[in-house]
Amino acid sequence: MIRLAFLRHGITGWNREGRIQGRTDIPLDAEGRERLSRLTLPDDWRDATLHASPLSRAVETARLLGNGRPVHTDLRLIEMDWGAWEGLRGLDLRADPDSGYRDIEDWSWDFRPPGGESPADVRDRLTGWLHSLSTQQESPLPPGGRVRVRGRHGEDSRDSHTMHPPHPDPLPGGERGMHPPHFVVIHLVVTHIGVMRVALALAWGWDFRGPPPVPVKRDRLYAMTLTEDGTLRPAGNREGERLS
Repeated sequence: MIRLAFLRHGITGWNREGRIQGRTDIPLDAEGRERLSRLTLPDDWRDATLHASPLSRAVETARLLGNGRPVHTDLRLIEMDWGAWEGLRGLDLRADPDSGYRDIEDWSWDFRPPGGESPADVRDRLTGWLHSLSTQQESPLPPGGRVRVRGRHGEDSRDSHTMHPPHPDPLPGGERGMHPPHFVVIHLVVTHIGVMRVALALAWGWDFRGPPPVPVKRDRLYAMTLTEDGTLRPAGNREGERLS
């Protein structure tokens, strides 16, 4: 059985300013790093295999909490692309009736920021990653595949060689098929609020209509199990498990 937990990255300067980050690669700020340095993972998760979005705020969070253990990155764990709205404040967009901005309760799976992704797009790539995790298969992205990632000033980069590989790093020891059916494999995924909302929606059966069943809070793990067919199921309460 596969047991995994999702954790949101630490705080950045744009988080404090209420700016939409999306794929813009904003690093943790000094206070965010200092806070993470004082936190530890719950006992059950301290030896988990670490995964992260390739954006620096997620990778650094995983490294700080993982005490130097390897972090496996995958582009399918990257934040939802917010297109033209990246760098803007949600408060300002909400105040403009012509912006097209909606609160999450009114999104549906098909809500799409201008030039960005919908939750359905995020769902498609996340379920692909979950399936590859459950079967230990290679990523469907070909070697040298390209995905748009924005630098901190909004410029686009399509060169996969400037960041982490577009396919998952192999897990230690080539573990595919080596565990007996009762063996519990534990994974910790450090990613972004958009990806976590989709994961929780899949696990709890939410369709982005009405209030989210699980509000995503900082410094908390949200535990799930992953079945052999790549289906997520809740494995903890709605409040998550606090880092200490």
